[in-house]
Amino acid sequence: MRIPHSLPYLANIPRTVLALAALTCMSATAQIPPTPPAADAESKDAKPASQTTLDRVEVTGTASETEQRRASTASKIIIGKEDIERFGDSSVSEVLKRLPGVTTGGRPGRGGDVRMRGMGGGYTQLLVNGERMPPGFSLDNLPPDQVERIEVLRAPTAEYGARAVAGTINIVLKEALKKTLNEVKLGLGAEQDRLSPSASWTRNDKFGEHIAYTLTLSVNKSDSRDDNDTRTRWYDLPTGNQLLDQHETGYGTNHREGVHLNGRVQIGLGQGESLILMPFFVMSQSNSFTQSQLDQAAGGAIAQPYASYTSEGDGRFTMMRTNAQWQKNLGDGNRVELRYGVGGGTYESHSVRNELDTTGALNRTVADQSSTKENGWNLTGKLSQQLASEHSLVSGLELDSSKRRQSRTTLQNGLPILTDFGDDLNASSMRVATYIQDEWNASKQISAYAGLRWEGIETSSDSDAYDVRNRSSVLTPLLHATWRPDEKSRDQWRTSLTRSYKSATLSDLIARPSISQRFPTGANEVGSPDRAGNPNLAPELARGFELAYEHYLDKGGLLSANFFHRRISDLMRNVVALEDVSWSTDKRWVSRPQNVGNATAQGIELEAKFRLDEMWPTALPVSVRTNVSFFDSSVDQVPGPNNRLEGQPKGTANIGADYKFRGLPLSVGASVNYTPAYDLQLSDIQSNTMGAKVVTDAFLVWFINPKAQLRLSANNLAPRDYLNTSSILSGTQRQDNESDNPSHIRWGARLELKL
Repeated sequence: MRIPHSLPYLANIPRTVLALAALTCMSATAQIPPTPPAADAESKDAKPASQTTLDRVEVTGTASETEQRRASTASKIIIGKEDIERFGDSSVSEVLKRLPGVTTGGRPGRGGDVRMRGMGGGYTQLLVNGERMPPGFSLDNLPPDQVERIEVLRAPTAEYGARAVAGTINIVLKEALKKTLNEVKLGLGAEQDRLSPSASWTRNDKFGEHIAYTLTLSVNKSDSRDDNDTRTRWYDLPTGNQLLDQHETGYGTNHREGVHLNGRVQIGLGQGESLILMPFFVMSQSNSFTQSQLDQAAGGAIAQPYASYTSEGDGRFTMMRTNAQWQKNLGDGNRVELRYGVGGGTYESHSVRNELDTTGALNRTVADQSSTKENGWNLTGKLSQQLASEHSLVSGLELDSSKRRQSRTTLQNGLPILTDFGDDLNASSMRVATYIQDEWNASKQISAYAGLRWEGIETSSDSDAYDVRNRSSVLTPLLHATWRPDEKSRDQWRTSLTRSYKSATLSDLIARPSISQRFPTGANEVGSPDRAGNPNLAPELARGFELAYEHYLDKGGLLSANFFHRRISDLMRNVVALEDVSWSTDKRWVSRPQNVGNATAQGIELEAKFRLDEMWPTALPVSVRTNVSFFDSSVDQVPGPNNRLEGQPKGTANIGADYKFRGLPLSVGASVNYTPAYDLQLSDIQSNTMGAKVVTDAFLVWFINPKAQLRLSANNLAPRDYLNTSSILSGTQRQDNESDNPSHIRWGARLELKL
């Protein structure tokens, strides 16, 4: 395999980390016994296929999610298949909103970007099978039928990576054979008389004695409509007079189709040795249409840019990845793993916007077409050793590389714009990481974890007009500990001291601008600026502290409280300023990401899971799941009050319960997700108010027979409008925007058959 020229970057790895990793590898090499003769995968000393580690976090045997959580030294929450499928959600992001401290950015019932601790903008590390996905991939498009479990790590670990200021969510797709299974699920969703069918097929089986496989195929089609109501007003602050009043109403429809294929093939190569192949394929395409009417009060200081517009667009995303993982037990608790992955994705989009004047005549057309292709590979090596005094030592080296080619053409009234920046963009990134971690039991009551990770990223991009180079590296020490006051106690305390970081994305770094839709017929306003990147961004660094208490109940329940604190430096935030730009002879309002200073974030997460008869013996065995989180943050360089991290609410809460009837083949349940309204001061001139979100879900399962069941669901059962407002100052004037977005009930039915 040819190693890219960027690998001299390895020379920058701190010598202490490389030395520790090298010593570990040499120590293990000395312990490698002679290669044993080939043995059956089912032999006495071989690890059963169903128990082989398929992902970075090891799951042992058939331990319940609660038992795995209790045994982990680093704070980890595991959500199993039953909880994932309980409410018949249409997307993984809707499942995640019920987890402690997790919020989503969309309107009620619509999923959206996933945030831990309410921290958006890349603070949450999202992985699929332990890997980051390419641009264009969205959890909103991933059906829950593809998922085996969800792992939530509240603090970073050396093995998973430190790009997780808020935490890590790892989506683990269907695993290799646990039991022979041939299952079909047929679903139908309905919202506003629009139907969304889906189907999935899962097959678990064996080829002979040494090969086990899992194959899951999902197809889905969705049809939705969203109504929008936006009002914009300009005021003159000295006089209080209203300068402008615009009211825009309209709707948008979106049609989406998707195919997801996930497979795992596990091959037993001999005693304690296996090879795992993991293909993953995604294809989705969408078509959208938007129609909007703009009414402007007479006498406005700014000419009305249009009276109405229509916009049509389509997009297509395709991704294929294949991973191969080889692992071998070396004896005495030692194991070596190698993992290689290769894949690529393409994303193509096309849109046309037609703006009409008050007479219905066409006065502007903007057509935008883009194509993005990304290919990459990754190579990971990991060595696990079981040392004396119950020390479990793991060291590893990670390499990954990706290359992106993007072409874009923007036409206004048939003529190209932004020609100075070129239509083609080539970009590449190279990441190198090495780590070492030790987990041990200091006593029967104390377990500890110490890790050290170095990670370096080099990003480069070029077009006809400019080149961008950005290098960053971070050394992250990590400490976790668990203390049980009594070795037989059901109580335990956790604490963590960590360092994590957030790196700039390629779109944050490249300088190619995105022009405001109103350019040039309407004013380039401070509230609708152009957007551009900043190649000089530095990564954000965060020092973290966690303290948690957990009490485990007799029948599998749990009570916990978790406090977290983060101190962030070199905070990145989009800043709007009036600039001299190359794409216009006049100064333009431009929004660029900047390192603006420091910030602090903290909060507490409370969680309870139990059956009512655990608390009150005479009660019905109703399963209750509830959590409440409180968040707070402040940005030092932004005046208060409400100078919080962007997008962070003051908290979130969930309460849910389900019950299986005695003597009846029925199970029912419901949950309520609540995120309160909050105010946000983004800068000395920008502020937002986000409305409250309340999402009520319910389900009923009819167990027809041992091989068939029918699941009925209602998501967003009590729909309410989602109201957002923003305000921005420009000299002696203020612009206020108010957006009112209604939501709707989504009904669902799914027939689940075991063939």
